[in-house]
Amino acid sequence: MNSQAKPNWRDHGVKIIPGSRLDMNTPQTPGMTRAAAITHARTGASKLWAGTVTIDADAKTGAHHHGELESVIYVVRGRARMRWGEHLEFAAEAGPGDFIYVPPFVPHQEINASRTEVLSCVVVRSDQEPIVVNLDIEPAEPPEDVYWVDPIHPHP
Repeated sequence: MNSQAKPNWRDHGVKIIPGSRLDMNTPQTPGMTRAAAITHARTGASKLWAGTVTIDADAKTGAHHHGELESVIYVVRGRARMRWGEHLEFAAEAGPGDFIYVPPFVPHQEINASRTEVLSCVVVRSDQEPIVVNLDIEPAEPPEDVYWVDPIHPHP
């Protein structure tokens, strides 16, 4: 007979966080609104953080990075123009259904490429630490456009 207690899956299983109940008490960057959905306090998660980001039409964030964290951004609605690098000298765009990967310590800026539509994204980070380091960067103009490619799927 197994002497270990059975897990209490009711209280320690799947958690549903309604979109209307996200937590705005998370570090912010000028130009965007972050809201937390999956955190240790809310769900018991210990290895990741997830939430939403919205950027108003024709707006952009300040330059920032997230320390040692990896970030994945999924574009739900709108058009994201990402700039990154020591002087935000590189740029690429992503639209609905696209994923964006941001490695640790990479200075970046999110820009809403639409003049009329809100940019709405889901963000997942590799840890619970709410690391946001806002930067004062003089951006290079114009940035170099970089295409989303990988070794398996080269840009035509």
